[in-house]
Amino acid sequence: MRVAVFVDVQNIYYTSKEAFGRSFDYRKFWKQLSSEGDVVAAKAYATNKKDDGQIKFQDALRHIGFEVKLKPFIQRSDGSAKGDWDVGITIDVLDQLKNDVDLIVLLSGDGDFSLLLDKVSSESDMKTRVYGVRSLTANALINAADEFVEINEELLL
Repeated sequence: MRVAVFVDVQNIYYTSKEAFGRSFDYRKFWKQLSSEGDVVAAKAYATNKKDDGQIKFQDALRHIGFEVKLKPFIQRSDGSAKGDWDVGITIDVLDQLKNDVDLIVLLSGDGDFSLLLDKVSSESDMKTRVYGVRSLTANALINAADEFVEINEELLL
């Protein structure tokens, strides 16, 4: 089985922290997924704050096998922040439709991606799997995926 993986890093970070007070374990995830097939594409989408901890984390992702895509972190004058990768993830997933991939794996709880998974299902034979924190993952996304895997103790640091 050929697998393509797409990680909404901010979403996974914040939902894992909120639900469990712990971080997602990308090494365990990679090992688990690699045992099922050949990971032919793996992209992690994050914001770039340029702090040491974040740089070490991004280097660790690269070492595991992820291509890390960074977008500048923008702090607005009202205190809110912007660093959304939804469009970039969508474009990259749709680009995978041209390739010989059996499974699209998305790590996110963002319901906006339900439309994307519906499109993948209607235009290809690729299966879709979503990993997310159940209580913080949109039902629309869970329902759009062929399979939903709940992030739990097994996938946490």
